Amino acid sequence: MNPFYAIYRDFKACFERDPAARATLGFLEVLLLYPGFHAILVHRFTHLIYQLRIPFFPRLLSQLMRFFTGIEIHPGAKIGPGFFVDHGMGVVIGETAEIGENATLYQGVTLGGTGKERGKRHPTLGNNIVIGAGAKVLGNIKVGNNVKIGSGSVVIHSIPDHCTVVGVPAEIVRMGGQKVTEINLDHGDLPDPVKALNNRMRFLQQEIDTIESELRNHTKEKK
Repeated sequence: MNPFYAIYRDFKACFERDPAARATLGFLEVLLLYPGFHAILVHRFTHLIYQLRIPFFPRLLSQLMRFFTGIEIHPGAKIGPGFFVDHGMGVVIGETAEIGENATLYQGVTLGGTGKERGKRHPTLGNNIVIGAGAKVLGNIKVGNNVKIGSGSVVIHSIPDHCTVVGVPAEIVRMGGQKVTEINLDHGDLPDPVKALNNRMRFLQQEIDTIESELRNHTKEKK
């Protein structure tokens, strides 16, 4: 992939996906004031150095960019052109992550691993991905093309093309533009696990009390 073409597409993506970039002097605003663009710009350079197996220096540059932007992209990550990070504070992209073209990430997104395993341990994302604020995509899984991941979701299983996923763990709620009817999208009606546990404990205690009462009555009858 030509890094200069990728940078051009990254720069163009800022105008395509952020209405604020269309303001007067938007060209200068993106160049000077967009940390997401700064982070991917430096990553294009550090990734080339990383591929040349030059030690230390790529990580040093990526850590400096993390300090200035709040966005941490490992030099080993493979990122396609048209990459856009909006309000990117807290974004983390791991070493073996792979991202297709035209991806959009919001603040707090993590493309991470699930343990200390070596080799491919981070997710592979297709083209035209949108990941909402605070979402976590973890492990060596595959996320297909044209997938939307809701804010705060935790994705730990592979996702096919043309899906929308939400929840912890994330479940498919739309596929091919159609609502998956067995999934309840009303988060206000989701069950309270603590309340459910308390109800279950009360039920078990009632069962125990009933059994003890029957045992006492049975003992009295025998006497």
